Amino acid sequence: MTRKILVVEDEVAIRDMLCLVLEQKGFTTDSAEDYQEALALIKEPYPELILMDWMLPGGSGIQLIKYLKQNELTRQIPVIMLTARAEEEDKIKGLDVGADDYITKPFSPKELTSRLNAVLRRVAPTAVDDVIEVQGLRLDPVSHRVSAHEQQLELGPTEFKLLHFFMTHPERVYSREQLLNNVWGTNVYVEDRTVDVHIRRLRNAVSGAGHDKLIQTVRGAGYRFSTRL
Repeated sequence: MTRKILVVEDEVAIRDMLCLVLEQKGFTTDSAEDYQEALALIKEPYPELILMDWMLPGGSGIQLIKYLKQNELTRQIPVIMLTARAEEEDKIKGLDVGADDYITKPFSPKELTSRLNAVLRRVAPTAVDDVIEVQGLRLDPVSHRVSAHEQQLELGPTEFKLLHFFMTHPERVYSREQLLNNVWGTNVYVEDRTVDVHIRRLRNAVSGAGHDKLIQTVRGAGYRFSTRL
């Protein structure tokens, strides 16, 4: 899957270098040179991650992170701050307002992509192509295959996306509305009960090896993927 990164940096040379490095690594990029342009670009389809300079024309990276974290639709977007401010106090301030990592200038392209991928794996696991395996249930996002103890399973596209989301977000209860937003998308109108239908289909598809027990109904709250009964 293509991963989009938003680069917010007012220095043209650095911005162009960042976009070039990211595109060479297989990402797509949007870029902004100031606070207002960045705000205008943070819309659906949302970026997988934002690389953000501390000092920006029209505002600051700190202000922009605060805005993102106050908005329900953008608070989950991971942010890496890029800045020449190397003092520990500044790093703490950036992390305290919600940044997921902090890279001080100058930095190498290798360090940047390594730190970026680490953040994506940690806070946005559905954005990476790693194979996921839980108790013999194996999902490969690249080949779009699911197997249980090496036996191939047949899943529809929605059940695949639903299982992928569950396996990358275990041990947490999600309401029907949250599942709709994360799996179907916020700009698609689907009835809440549609989730129940696809949950039932997913359970049936993985029931042969007993993996249907991993997809648990939490009365009055929603659904949870858990290895604990």
